[in-house]
Amino acid sequence: MGILQPLAGALAPVFGIGIPVGEANRAGLAPEQPMPPFFSIWSVIFAVYIAFGLAGLRKPESWPRATGLPMLLAGVGNILWMLSAQLFNIQLLNFILLGPIFLFSWLAARSAHELRGGSRSASYYLGATASGLLAGWISAATAVSIPLTVRSLTGLGDSDFPWPMFWTTLGSAGVFAWLFASRISASLWYFAALGWGILGIAFHNWLETGMHLIGHIAFGCLILLLLVRLTRGAKPVRPAP
Repeated sequence: MGILQPLAGALAPVFGIGIPVGEANRAGLAPEQPMPPFFSIWSVIFAVYIAFGLAGLRKPESWPRATGLPMLLAGVGNILWMLSAQLFNIQLLNFILLGPIFLFSWLAARSAHELRGGSRSASYYLGATASGLLAGWISAATAVSIPLTVRSLTGLGDSDFPWPMFWTTLGSAGVFAWLFASRISASLWYFAALGWGILGIAFHNWLETGMHLIGHIAFGCLILLLLVRLTRGAKPVRPAP
């Protein structure tokens, strides 16, 4: 699955079929968008994804299957999302397809958290890293996609209502971070990926949109988010049935 995902994403840039994912899901002057180089985190996620899969082939007896199944389903969802973005480029559909990736990546992160008390093999660490990074980055992608979807449904331009759109993204990211730390997992990889996305928003506004104040506030929110996580920690509890 780790190999199929980058291959699905290469449909447009390599084979010339459809629109590249980066172009299909980007509003260049929207203040809530990360700067394009920050999407390179996908290469890290895919690399750990592949290593996690190979670890299961090498030592299946120590491979955390409880983490592997939701990671597999998240990967299938990611392939469908990338195909949709390249072939159809319908923002509402793209946003809806983020849902399964979001759900299964969070389930994988929860599974990895629950395995923390047992024996920890290389497979466990790879699964915990992959699930945390994917859950964090998909949280950032979902937060960014909310105003992008609103723009597509209302006909608003990239730079219309910049502050409400920006705060919608930052507010959503903050809620996701709180829910993850309080209900899902203590993974720091989640906050590394989510923070990377917020940092991308800051650089986008510093260097591309010229909305420097939004960039400063995004960076300040990033520092606050990381400080709260590092000083107060995370106490994920299982949601009540």
